[in-house]
Amino acid sequence: MTTPVIALVGRPNVGKSTLFNRLTRSRDALVADFPGLTRDRKYGNGMLGDKAYTVIDTGGISGDEEGIDAAMAEQSLVAIDEADIVLFMVDARAGLNVADEAIANHLRVNQKKTWLVVNKVDGLEEHSAMADFWQLGLGDPHPVAAAHGRNVTTLIEEVLEPFPARDESIPADTGTKGIRIGVIGRPNVGKSTLVNRLLGEERVVVFDEAGTTRDAIEIPFERRGKPYVLVDTAGVRRRKNVREVAEKFSIIKTLEAIKECHVAIVVLDARSGLVEQDLHLLDYVLTSGRALVLAVNKWDGLEHEAKESMRSEIKRRLGFTDYADLHFISALHGTGVGDLYPSLERAFASANAHWSTNRLTTILQDAVDAHQPPLVRGRRIKLRMAHQGGSNPPIVVVHGNQTGSLPEAYKRYLTNTFRKVLKVRGTPMRFEFRSAENPYDPLAGASDREKAKKRELGRTKEARNSRRR
Repeated sequence: MTTPVIALVGRPNVGKSTLFNRLTRSRDALVADFPGLTRDRKYGNGMLGDKAYTVIDTGGISGDEEGIDAAMAEQSLVAIDEADIVLFMVDARAGLNVADEAIANHLRVNQKKTWLVVNKVDGLEEHSAMADFWQLGLGDPHPVAAAHGRNVTTLIEEVLEPFPARDESIPADTGTKGIRIGVIGRPNVGKSTLVNRLLGEERVVVFDEAGTTRDAIEIPFERRGKPYVLVDTAGVRRRKNVREVAEKFSIIKTLEAIKECHVAIVVLDARSGLVEQDLHLLDYVLTSGRALVLAVNKWDGLEHEAKESMRSEIKRRLGFTDYADLHFISALHGTGVGDLYPSLERAFASANAHWSTNRLTTILQDAVDAHQPPLVRGRRIKLRMAHQGGSNPPIVVVHGNQTGSLPEAYKRYLTNTFRKVLKVRGTPMRFEFRSAENPYDPLAGASDREKAKKRELGRTKEARNSRRR
């Protein structure tokens, strides 16, 4: 079951963005602005309890366009098509509007599960504020005040009730059918060309298979006797079967493909350089914990100065992805594409590696011996042991005392040390630091000097008592 997708639609200024911010506040969600449309759309993730969801904030529809169908066909129609649920928002203070009726008519024809949300009911009598909206014929109106969070949680609980809780930590298939590859990137960077090149290079079997439990399209294929699976993104489907707008801006499919893949190939355009959309997608891959391979496309034919400029920009702006292999390729001519496969294999192996507690603890002790943690309030931070807490991405759990005071610089030192010794490449590593203090120890949390003073006082008191006896 994929993460349910909720689209927010309605006229401008009815509170869609306010509700969007409410729904995505529970965690650091990707907010990917994709300009170039007549109105920008925002995509974000949210969590309520153990249920995750994706939200699309569509542009407002004013009703001044040439017909509601023409206006919605550009973006909101795509958002509605992508969504499992539509929250149609209206303004209680402004009352029913002609544009509201036009949108409602479109939603009825579309037959998408729609919830009518009456916003800005704060300070109003709810029944009278909602009276006009019954005639839209979309069922019971749901009064909310998005700005204050009133009734928002109740609404989303009802909306998500039919959907089961989802564990997003690891794709269901751990590689028995082949490494699941997601080709990710903004429009026009050459994703489709790279996909065709990946599929066409020494392939044995290629076929389209609609996922039953997943929304993504899976394309199994073999190369040199090894199985692989391409996970659908906006650029994988056959060109003739997808409308241009939906093909170009169906970002939800890309976000889902990132979650469903083992390794993401993020395609960058050498000719246009890095843009904010690239950074948003890379951040989302990192946040999702997926293994990563970077492919800079359209490298052929670039002038020497342009190549050096791109290399410098990558080094300056993509330092947070320094764990990933970087390839300069030409998907059109096939240059460097074959070199992606060893990186895919290496990233997948690193993401799913397992190490013994003894080995991890030895690496930790060697790192501490080479560079001691700092003193905190006169007391040395001690790191005692490490063990593996999970994979894909690898999680290392470090036990000690005062670990909450460990500086970020020292955490980076440990990450780099473990990565180098374990030869981890292509996947993020996550560390969890846990302190184990005796809650009944009166000296827990005291500095070494305070403990020494306490012991000295104890010895003095004991000597005084012995003299009295």
